[in-house]
Amino acid sequence: MDLKFFKKSLPTLVLMAVLSVGVIYAIYAILTPSRKLPIYNPADVNPKLVDESLWHVRHNHKVADFKLINQNGDTITQKDYENKIYVTDFFFTRCQTICPVMTNNMEKVQQVFLKDDNVKFLSLSVTPVIDSVSVLKDYAIEKGVVDSKWNITTGNKKEIYNLARKSYFVVTDEGDGGLQDFIHTENFVLVDKNKQIRGYYDGTDLKDMDRLISDIKLLETQQ
Repeated sequence: MDLKFFKKSLPTLVLMAVLSVGVIYAIYAILTPSRKLPIYNPADVNPKLVDESLWHVRHNHKVADFKLINQNGDTITQKDYENKIYVTDFFFTRCQTICPVMTNNMEKVQQVFLKDDNVKFLSLSVTPVIDSVSVLKDYAIEKGVVDSKWNITTGNKKEIYNLARKSYFVVTDEGDGGLQDFIHTENFVLVDKNKQIRGYYDGTDLKDMDRLISDIKLLETQQ
């Protein structure tokens, strides 16, 4: 090839190469859509976890409004989680089996998002009469709970149990939230800014915590 011709053609060749790469990337992007987290409605969840009255619901399920009391004695409602991505679990302070592991794992996730104002955490006691505000405060301090990020809550037992069964879908046993009713679950639930459920995770499993962290970051890019 003539050297002068090559020098004249070089800019054109470079431009064509750049355009070719761009076209290939565009085609790849079109053919490889970004991963999106599912939206869980009652019909998408194991029926054993869902109250029978909601089995038919296939669209637009949202977590119900709630009114709880946190470790500082403050009233906590959906307003405190408005436009936030958050993770929910159910626990009790006297639990000596899965709850300490779950709380430790939640604290690890809290640390990842400590400076991220989009992400919060919510724990609900399944023994709210025993877990008074003072008990929750001691527990929160012991477990490294950051008040601005994570509410450890007590409240009306029937409301909490209804949330577990009819909003978050985390327990298999039936009950009415009465004195003899008791629930125990290792599930963490990821909720988006629209109060929709986007994922379930085993709160005792470190690999699932990695998946939860990844899913939160993914959700942030999509909301």
